[in-house]
Amino acid sequence: MDRLHAMSAFVAVAEAEGFAAAARRLNISPPAVTRAVAALEEQLGVKLLNRTTRYVRVTEAGQRYLEDARRILSEIEAADEAAAGINAAPRGLLAVTAPVLFGRMFVMPGIVKYLEQYPDTEVNAVFLDRVVNLLEEGLDVGVRIGELPDSSMRALRVGSVRLILCGSPLYIQQRGLPQRPEDLLGHSAILSSAGSHAVDWRFETGSGSRPLRIKPRLTVTSNDAAIAAAVQGFGITRLLSYQVAPQLASGELQIVLENHEPPPRPVHIVHREGPHASAKVRAFVDLMAENLRADKALN
Repeated sequence: MDRLHAMSAFVAVAEAEGFAAAARRLNISPPAVTRAVAALEEQLGVKLLNRTTRYVRVTEAGQRYLEDARRILSEIEAADEAAAGINAAPRGLLAVTAPVLFGRMFVMPGIVKYLEQYPDTEVNAVFLDRVVNLLEEGLDVGVRIGELPDSSMRALRVGSVRLILCGSPLYIQQRGLPQRPEDLLGHSAILSSAGSHAVDWRFETGSGSRPLRIKPRLTVTSNDAAIAAAVQGFGITRLLSYQVAPQLASGELQIVLENHEPPPRPVHIVHREGPHASAKVRAFVDLMAENLRADKALN
């Protein structure tokens, strides 16, 4: 058995969660994929995949082996590139993830620039308002907002954002400017349930951080909807500063209670490759870091 071929087959099945999909990805027959994975399990003496008629999932041992197999295959790819002298020419498929609105506003322009600069590359962009496990979901690079938990991911800080309160100038003129967090109880609150914005809004005071339970008059499931309602003058909403950067710049919205904001949240680019990352990952991270660090909305 070709060990590298078997590893590639196993990784493809684990990421695609199916033998037929893995076969299409590898451009070989499904029976060939099945034989490669079965031979690998026999040689290792462990079960790597749980198979049913409805799904294929990695076992606990398979999850550990998957991480190592991905790393080994990535290092082989990088070694091949170095030997061929093509480190300056990224190629292949790159899978990228970011929060939905952040991805549309800040990551997508970088992706387009990357694809134009490197014609032998392809990008799969996965924009989700939840924390994505790069390893489990087969992704190469992610943009994370907030403090990072301890992990094996490599992280590069590229900026920070603030959690702010904002409303339209017309609304504030009609209803008055809140001077203290408690004043919000007399205002129309707009709550976005996207991401992690809870009903308990925390504020910084002279004695530390404390929560204030808000009773929203309007709850929406997307940040775009919350922004639209605030711009129309319905009330005050709480979002991350980058999400309303265009409206703040145009004067459609203005910040309130700025002195009571919690500390800024860092923005990182994270990836799961070692110091000798493949050319496609290294080139994308460098390009995206340059773009994000130059953006005034994040720095």
